[in-house]
Amino acid sequence: MQFLANNWMLVLIMFMSGALLLFPLIQRRSSGMSEVGNVRLTHLINREDAAVLDIREAREMTGTKIVGAQHIPYSQLKDRIGEIKADKSKPLIVYCSRGQRAMMAGGTLKNAGFTQLFNLNGGFKAWADAGLPVDKL
Repeated sequence: MQFLANNWMLVLIMFMSGALLLFPLIQRRSSGMSEVGNVRLTHLINREDAAVLDIREAREMTGTKIVGAQHIPYSQLKDRIGEIKADKSKPLIVYCSRGQRAMMAGGTLKNAGFTQLFNLNGGFKAWADAGLPVDKL
């Protein structure tokens, strides 16, 4: 107990860092999304007629997007969710620049009735770094 009293700041930092490590896990579970890599994404598009949704903001767009992806910025997703051109019962793959916001979008999409939600692990950066096909805007 003396150690805890003398080092209360270290103990506080330990608990806070633990909470920060758990946050992505909790967020992933609450979003209703599964993570997929580039290979699985390709499989979902080619074999299961999956739709792809790009939620990067306009300032992040590099002039390219994944082939066939629909673009609705994350900041506008709630207002424009009706514009998504996808069957709600089929897979919907969501990506942003690196994968964090796509996970946050999962709750909004789940509430809108989409049942098979996937987050591209590593986001568009992982796709582009792998040299996979892109559409020019």
